Amino acid sequence: MDIKQQIEQALVRAVEAAVAAGQLPEGAELPPVLLEEPPEKKLGDFATNFAMQSARVFRQSPQKIAAAIREHLTGDWLDHAEVAGPGFLNLYLKKAVIADTLRAVLAAGEAYGTLPPKDAPCIQVEYVSANPTGPLHVGHGRGAAVGSALVKLLRTAGYAVDSEYYVNDAGNQMNLLAVSVNARYLELLGKEVEFPDNGYHGADITETAQRIIDRDGDRYLALPGEERLKLFQDVAYREKLATLKDDLADFGVTFDRWFSERTLHPGAVRRVVDILLERGTAYEKDGAVWLRSTDYGDDKDRVIFRASGVPTYLAADIAYHDDKYGRGYGRLINIWGADHHGYVARVKASMAALGHDPEALTVLLLQMVSLYRNGQLVKLSKRTGETVTLRELMEEVGVDAARYFFLMRSLDSQLDFDLDLATKKSNENPVYYIQYAHARIASIFRQADEVGLAAKFGAELELLTDETEIALIKKIAAYPEEIERAAAEFAPHRIARYSHELAGVFHSFYNQCRIVGQEEGLASARLALVLATGRVIRHSLGVLGVTAPEKM
Repeated sequence: MDIKQQIEQALVRAVEAAVAAGQLPEGAELPPVLLEEPPEKKLGDFATNFAMQSARVFRQSPQKIAAAIREHLTGDWLDHAEVAGPGFLNLYLKKAVIADTLRAVLAAGEAYGTLPPKDAPCIQVEYVSANPTGPLHVGHGRGAAVGSALVKLLRTAGYAVDSEYYVNDAGNQMNLLAVSVNARYLELLGKEVEFPDNGYHGADITETAQRIIDRDGDRYLALPGEERLKLFQDVAYREKLATLKDDLADFGVTFDRWFSERTLHPGAVRRVVDILLERGTAYEKDGAVWLRSTDYGDDKDRVIFRASGVPTYLAADIAYHDDKYGRGYGRLINIWGADHHGYVARVKASMAALGHDPEALTVLLLQMVSLYRNGQLVKLSKRTGETVTLRELMEEVGVDAARYFFLMRSLDSQLDFDLDLATKKSNENPVYYIQYAHARIASIFRQADEVGLAAKFGAELELLTDETEIALIKKIAAYPEEIERAAAEFAPHRIARYSHELAGVFHSFYNQCRIVGQEEGLASARLALVLATGRVIRHSLGVLGVTAPEKM
């Protein structure tokens, strides 16, 4: 338990003691006890506004409530407490507490911030799941960064997690892929052909057709049309999926399982439709099968099996999610694009209709990414004149910058990605700022090694009394709680923000407190603080999938 949690629990006990003593009335429904760090050291190490938040329910003045709490507040961490202003309770820690906090961090080693395993069912996180019909674009890149960071965050917080990619390798998009490659193949061989309006027009389709010609020439012209389409679909699908996997791997993204939609047809899809009909949660009308989704909060019933006997996309998604529930996951998390907003209710309705708990399914909606260069919106690729791909973004700004910029905002807010800023080697660039802090730490240790100075973790830590030293220790001490909260909120952007704030506190310490050339005890204590800081920067960047260089 970190010092902040100890203080919060001590405050709760003090409130309970004041109630028991008759100083505060019983039966009140109280707000949570929250701690904050005052803007000035003279106002304490921590402060709480609990007295002001609870004044209405206790029907007493905040100053009187704060005084009652102070009277019952105890703990070996407490030097003294003061009632201030309209009812703040300012808390001052004993000097030894700060040193002991740092000792505990140092004792934890590189694992500091990784929480104990939780006694909870496994979580499944499904993300990206783009159609294997073309290259990933920057929107997919944001989903890939958020999904992979969320998986790492949840695991760091002690949860068991499986990651999964749902490969949409069945349905009309695969037919269109084959038709599009076939059209380009015929064009490249000098044949007149009308390219389908709803086909895939990307340059990658032409490249696929050209590779087929380079390898096998015009031999497929002799095949019947349907046979050629079937062959081209298979060739293009394998090629697109392999490219997709390579792009993701180079972006630091891998999956525990790649789930093929084809495995659901026709058996699993037909089975869930029959179950829904048997349960009365689906019905037949005009030759089609309809889900009674309005019974579960949807705005209208949805077709799941067409009159033609062809299942809809929703039917496959029902079978897929039923399969997920059947695998025994305690929670399902899907990361979808914001354009799927209206689809959430349908999938949840279908799970409820099958008898599953729809609340076990969480859908996180990812907002759009807009690229800017020289202050101007970038819509198209320089290379192809089409959508900017994830591969092009990685080549232009690097994996670290791309991942951090995708992660530094909440996924439910639109992201304006500044390409110029992402490549700047200055403190204006947030990922550079954090990585430079880590490189600076490595440089400090190289300098210390040259003069024979080593970090010592004994009583010298009490020498760390400068305000910037205390602020840095507190920031480091807050890291496990930040991991816990970010995981609970499915919010990896909190770790991106924390790592940037930690770098800022470290840079302030570095500018204020020299190490080499100081008295040995103080120098060693400061070096120990720098060691702990470096570990936490590495750990937090690791959660984000960003590297921590030792030289820049």
